[in-house]
Amino acid sequence: MVMSLLQAATQGAESAVGAKAEEIVLHLLAQFIAILAATRIVVYMAKKVGQTDVAGEILAGLVLGPSLLGALAPDAMHTLFDGSTSQTFIGLSQVGLILLMFQIGLEFEFKANLSTSKKSISVVSIAGMVVPFVMGYLSAPWFHERLPEPRPDLLGFQLFFGISMSITAIPILGRIFMELRLAHTRVAALTIGAAAIDDIVGWLILGVVTLIVQNQFAPSKIVWRLVALAIYVAFVFLVARPLLKRFVDNNLRRHGGLQMSTVAMLLLVIFASAFVTSSIGVFAIIGGFVMGVSLHDNRSFVEEWKTRISPLVNTFFLPLFFAYTGLRTSIGTLSNASEAFACLMVVAVAFISKFGGAYVGARFVGEDHRSATVIGVCMNTRALMELIVLNIGYDLGVLPRSMFTMLVIMAILSTFMATPLIRWLMRGEEREPLSSAELGGNSEMGRTVHS
Repeated sequence: MVMSLLQAATQGAESAVGAKAEEIVLHLLAQFIAILAATRIVVYMAKKVGQTDVAGEILAGLVLGPSLLGALAPDAMHTLFDGSTSQTFIGLSQVGLILLMFQIGLEFEFKANLSTSKKSISVVSIAGMVVPFVMGYLSAPWFHERLPEPRPDLLGFQLFFGISMSITAIPILGRIFMELRLAHTRVAALTIGAAAIDDIVGWLILGVVTLIVQNQFAPSKIVWRLVALAIYVAFVFLVARPLLKRFVDNNLRRHGGLQMSTVAMLLLVIFASAFVTSSIGVFAIIGGFVMGVSLHDNRSFVEEWKTRISPLVNTFFLPLFFAYTGLRTSIGTLSNASEAFACLMVVAVAFISKFGGAYVGARFVGEDHRSATVIGVCMNTRALMELIVLNIGYDLGVLPRSMFTMLVIMAILSTFMATPLIRWLMRGEEREPLSSAELGGNSEMGRTVHS
């Protein structure tokens, strides 16, 4: 049905701009319609079973890929996502990812997230990252031996496997705590603080590992790119940040909100930052993230950005990225008992190491069994941040498609498990949503809810 409609439409696609251009537009529009419609349907169904919006958005990406649509109607999937628009589709999803990483950078409210006991946050964060990284690194050779030929370089695979075990998704945690009315709790503050440190350290490690993999372990090139990146980050925070803050503050003070010209200037700065980091040899998304962190403490601007720009990023560009991931994921590739067992072991290593590290760290700083269990479950939530890391590993050729699929399954399971477990473990601690007036002065944790 989809194939016949698309073919019929493109056959009559004659216009003033030419049939080829109109055909590309029609294909893109068909893709956008399918992605947005599937996302809304799956999100609606996910919320009916107590999940968050992001859980449904992630699952919608799989629905449109070879895991479901490709299995049920392969011709329809290949017609809808054919090669004629692949580069444009990939480009749009990556531009959206740069904007998303800028927003994630904005979410790091260091003062609010780290206001709990700094010792507790540090210990939970370190234990929740070091333990899974080490377990992932040490167990990676076992999985590497079971990969089909040609296998990627072992060291690069080990490093990326270790990182994939260590990631926590702070934007998803914030949304879960808000939707469950638990954002006011001390456990929520401690977990968000630890996750914030994990994500910052995780991105730093990811940058180093990416340089190592890209340069075939040439120390001189790695050192040069690290120095160049350090110089650029220093420039952003010491030179660009004060100028940008003054520019944004003046705009907000004069007009009471973000003007179109200001948004255009900020987009120029974000994309220029992404261009610089990509030119250095680090992924473009790092540039968006760095720029977001540089402006995170101007909360008036952050709220304006969330009101004016975030809805478009979250409802259009984010589903594009999930669809992009879903098209690369084929659960059907796990076609035999050996691969299914390997997938089960990936999930086991990820869950045991992340939960165990965070739980032990929490108990070490004096948390009781119940609180430590909640912290372990929360830190095990990977979702969006994990998918970004996995796509980087896939693009570098470090994660073959079968392992990419296993790790995506792990990320989805960890996300779907979090909400019901947190709801059950923290039953009775819910607080009714604040009024609009109260939200105006007491929304520090609430500002972490957007992805």
